Amino acid sequence: MSQMLKSSAAMAGATLVSRVLGLVREMVYARFMGNGWVASAFMLAFQIPNLFRRLLGEGALTAAFIPHFKEKEKTEGEEAMWESANAVVSGLVAVCAVLVGAVIVGVTMALRLGEFREQTELMLRLLRWMIPYTLLVCVAAVCVGMLNARGRFFVPALGASVLNVVMIASVLWWAPRLGDQLPQQVYGLAYGVIAAGVAQAAFQLPSLMRCGWCYRWVAPWRNASVRVVLWRMIPTTLGAAAFQLNVVITQGFGFMVGDTVVASFQYAVRLLELPQGLFGVSMASFLLPTLAGMAAEKRHAEFRSTLVRGLSHVMVVNALASVLLGVLAVPMVRLLFEGGLFQAAATERVASALRFLAPALLAYSGTAILTRAFYAVGDTKVPMQISVFCLAANTILSILLALSLKESGLALANTLTSVGNLALLGFALRKKFSKLDPAGFVEGARWVVLASLVAGLVAWGVGAGWGWWVGGEGFWRKLGAVFVPAGVAAAAYFMILIRGRMAAAVEMLEWVWRRVGRGGGAN
Repeated sequence: MSQMLKSSAAMAGATLVSRVLGLVREMVYARFMGNGWVASAFMLAFQIPNLFRRLLGEGALTAAFIPHFKEKEKTEGEEAMWESANAVVSGLVAVCAVLVGAVIVGVTMALRLGEFREQTELMLRLLRWMIPYTLLVCVAAVCVGMLNARGRFFVPALGASVLNVVMIASVLWWAPRLGDQLPQQVYGLAYGVIAAGVAQAAFQLPSLMRCGWCYRWVAPWRNASVRVVLWRMIPTTLGAAAFQLNVVITQGFGFMVGDTVVASFQYAVRLLELPQGLFGVSMASFLLPTLAGMAAEKRHAEFRSTLVRGLSHVMVVNALASVLLGVLAVPMVRLLFEGGLFQAAATERVASALRFLAPALLAYSGTAILTRAFYAVGDTKVPMQISVFCLAANTILSILLALSLKESGLALANTLTSVGNLALLGFALRKKFSKLDPAGFVEGARWVVLASLVAGLVAWGVGAGWGWWVGGEGFWRKLGAVFVPAGVAAAAYFMILIRGRMAAAVEMLEWVWRRVGRGGGAN
């Protein structure tokens, strides 16, 4: 069985734990805050540290650093590799400290000098508490990147589980002690974000130390590795900055359009992130250091075949997930979120957004993999150019569609532009790798499209029958309204793919069968 499936499956196992805990966190959040203006203020404030996290930690820096990290290991040995890592981490700490300080000072001045409506003032105060999370989570992200580059995937992926446990505890234990009103209690969630960032960063350190890393300050100002990484980061940073600014602008506009828009859209995004993170992100995280190593060793044929196989595996899993999210949106949201302050009207809003957002799952996962193919060969310029163009389109579409469709407009804009992003990346990649042979992938995609259509019809029919004969009141009926249609649809989906001898589907099912046959033992 391929190392690709073994490694990405190990990471997917850890990611599954993390994503399930993340879903539990969102369920706790939903029941605690609902989808009103307090929830929207908290979620918008949390977007700002996430902006810098994805800009400096999980996005531009890791994309530029991991190939250089692997190159150092191959050409100069481990000592030079760890030296470059220390220099880059030192530079990251310095930059993040300056950014955090600047945001705290800026927000404090704005609160003292300006007059804001209640929703905006709460958002700014929560932001001031949560912005140090930027530094903590950026360090954690780079540590995870180093561990992935050293072939460690399972334990690093569990770090997000630690973060989610702490954030859940902040809702259940901390928030109720801060007052009787929701605008007071929500500060407990902000304090929990900081505590979670500390826990996540600390969790990665023992594994890194066992790999041989011992951090020491290395002045980054004139370091050669920092210069190389910084030079590679520039186009990626512009693309990542465009993406994150797009998120803030569109959701900031949504915050002005309606009290429920930001929260409803974010709950839909969280549901999408479960399958996306379970396999799409896991596969992409495996592929970046793997493809970078192949590129450094000039194994071009293996590079191309590994990329196509990775895309095929992601397509098989996420096409089904996308269909089920769209068709079963209402029963899923009702099962997971409804209760407490989250009532039936909130369910309809979130489900509507999820229907429009579900088709983007395939595009997000495919984009993550194609982008990493460019990064692996040191090309960060082309993905940046495509990203900036698509994000400009997304900003315009989001503003236009949110005026009439609210949270569903934000979702539709994201889907349209993510599909465009994937198409443009695919075209550019085909030009860059002229010997890339997509024939097998295209044939497999035809079977996936057919199987997805059948699965969607089956899920709709079984779901309607369940609602007619069984109903949807009570936990077990709600559970059945999701898993019975999903299970029948999944069976139909894979039967069609097996009938069509779709290679990625057959390989995945054979791997699962061997795991089950050996009682889930080690490979």
